[in-house]
Amino acid sequence: MKVLANDGISQSGVDALKSKGFEVITTKVAQEQLENYINENKIDALLVRSATKVRKDLIDACPSLKLIGRGGVGMDNIDVAYAKEKGLHVINTPAASSASVAELVFAHLYGGVRYLYDANRNMPLEGESKFGQLKKAYAAGTELRGKTLGIIGIGRIGQETAKIALGVGMKVVAFDPFIENVNIELNFFDGQKLNFNIETVSKEEVLKQADFLTLHVPAQKEYVLGKKEFGLMKDGIGIVNAARGGVIDEVALVDALDSNKVAFAGIDVFENEPTPAIKVLMHPKISLTPHIGAATGEAQDRIGVELADQIASLLK
Repeated sequence: MKVLANDGISQSGVDALKSKGFEVITTKVAQEQLENYINENKIDALLVRSATKVRKDLIDACPSLKLIGRGGVGMDNIDVAYAKEKGLHVINTPAASSASVAELVFAHLYGGVRYLYDANRNMPLEGESKFGQLKKAYAAGTELRGKTLGIIGIGRIGQETAKIALGVGMKVVAFDPFIENVNIELNFFDGQKLNFNIETVSKEEVLKQADFLTLHVPAQKEYVLGKKEFGLMKDGIGIVNAARGGVIDEVALVDALDSNKVAFAGIDVFENEPTPAIKVLMHPKISLTPHIGAATGEAQDRIGVELADQIASLLK
């Protein structure tokens, strides 16, 4: 059976699939050529990340397909319900990349409170001639310890983010419309464990309490954070979005940054991917990454092996 990993797959995933008797193709096929390629090569399973779209027309046009797999969590680039109606298996890897995304959130948070996003722009240009001025400009840093992290969406990734926050010494407040409370287990290097129970509160309460805010929600029809929500927040809040583009109103975010309502933002996902708005890309108070939350070697290894195991159990 043939598996097309159109957006790539780790070598460990390739090896796992081959060991189970699958032929693995890692050729990157353009979206407009995908239908012909799948049909000509009689592809049984199509694996994607966030770039390739698997919509109704592609599903209808490719009768050889038996399975669609998403290497990651969100499946908004796949018409999941329709594929299942047509008898296809649809799988993803919801837990495999959680720790990597959570660590990126804290990369943005630490970079934000110590102005690294700005220092890394200005030091190469002015570090030699204006060292003293830059030192003074970045001298008002803030510690994360003792502050409150608001988490909107306390699923797998939200919980991994909470673990880091608790380990850092932060207070965690969370909102989730589907979860009333969660048990967060912190595992330490020497085998010790600590358990924290977090009871969720209203979205409004999270917005009012948070010193820093991070979102971990699927794609939405409406903004999770818009002008109204920014108005409820503390002055000088820091915000990170490593969830999905479109959950924050980027126009309202830029306005909030310009007015100093928001001190900084860390943005990994954008409303207009893969062509983010220039105002966002050029804003001096935004720490930027190009949708790399799950892009660690460890996460991709876990994703590849997990996909291989699921595919083998469903198609063999």
